Amino acid sequence: MQVSSKAKADKTVQVFNDVASTLEFIEGIPSAEILPLPIRSAIAQSAFEKKLGSDTIRRVVAEAALQFEAAQVEPGEPVGVVAAQSIGEPGTQMTLRTFHYAGVKEYNVTLGLPRLIELVDARKTPSTPMMTVWLDEEHRKTRETAMVVAKRILQVTLSEVADNIAIGDGYVSFSLNEEEMNRHGIKLEEVVEAVKGTLGKARSEKAEVETETEYLFTVLNEEMTRAVGYRLKEKIMSVPLRGIRGITKVYLEHSAAQDEWYIMTEGSDLAKILQVEGVDRTRTTTNNIYEVYEVLGIEAARNTIIREVVEILKEQGLEVDGRHISLLADWMTESGQIKPVSRTGITLGKTSVLAKAAFEVTVNHLLAAAQSAETDNLEGVTESVIVGNYIPMGTGVVELLVNLEVFKNLGNN
Repeated sequence: MQVSSKAKADKTVQVFNDVASTLEFIEGIPSAEILPLPIRSAIAQSAFEKKLGSDTIRRVVAEAALQFEAAQVEPGEPVGVVAAQSIGEPGTQMTLRTFHYAGVKEYNVTLGLPRLIELVDARKTPSTPMMTVWLDEEHRKTRETAMVVAKRILQVTLSEVADNIAIGDGYVSFSLNEEEMNRHGIKLEEVVEAVKGTLGKARSEKAEVETETEYLFTVLNEEMTRAVGYRLKEKIMSVPLRGIRGITKVYLEHSAAQDEWYIMTEGSDLAKILQVEGVDRTRTTTNNIYEVYEVLGIEAARNTIIREVVEILKEQGLEVDGRHISLLADWMTESGQIKPVSRTGITLGKTSVLAKAAFEVTVNHLLAAAQSAETDNLEGVTESVIVGNYIPMGTGVVELLVNLEVFKNLGNN
């Protein structure tokens, strides 16, 4: 029985009912074998949404395979040098002093070249630590509910609620601001307990705390001189009463895209922020890569390095291939710890003496290697350049051996 042309056409342009069946069809296409699963899944998702027929999907997969092969690194490609050039060249176009105002003029974050240097040097504390605190379903919808979480986060010290301080021989008296105390919801008992906790064990600081009125208390020690009183006053004024230590300012922002409120902070403490009620733990971020490493692990720190570098370049209007940035982040985290791109980090991990000596403190490396009788096999790029060998990159990775016996009889044929 002959099949009609319409039936043939229907069979050729088969449209699939769900993503799973589309992906199954793609898996059966020979040219799809070289494509990673995420790419095949993305093609299946798009093909299902656009209701593409089987013939069209085959052409898409074939084109994707061609582009994927073209994007592969050639054997011997000096990926490290290319990545360094790719990131370093745009760095020469960055501004040296950049401050980004996140919604309000009082708030700034270091960007540009200084921030990029902070990242590649893997500095433990950023010059302007900040967090983006996203909120859960209950607190993200209105400014008022977001403010509730912001008050839980914001550090409030005694200096922010104290009005007058009187210092004399044997006493330091603190008068508190009633309005500020009520605004933060702080009681005198909390203040007294916090002050008692900060008094040291030194003889001059073994004082008693007495409350006089609802907003007045005095620290008493008969042996305390005025000089000691002034020192004690500075110590007591920095006592945290509420919130998380280091979070000195909070700003409420509204995201138009997600139609929700979130919090920007000056200061960072990821571990404690994630414990605050109302915070969305899955989306909250910090620009301190060491905090991410300590709380969430090395993979999360790697992703943070990539995100921060991309944001720095994007803010400056620059674009770098994501694979180059990924390579930088991979090198900084491949050991399971964060290593700076410096003589104490990545360079120190090299096995070649000459490669280490070529970067910084040349004499120290050579003396240390001589003392321990180290051997350099001259297998890397830097050491090969130093001694005049072919570098093991590009055509230098190929060693051609010629069998001369085969050529003996070529002239007789």
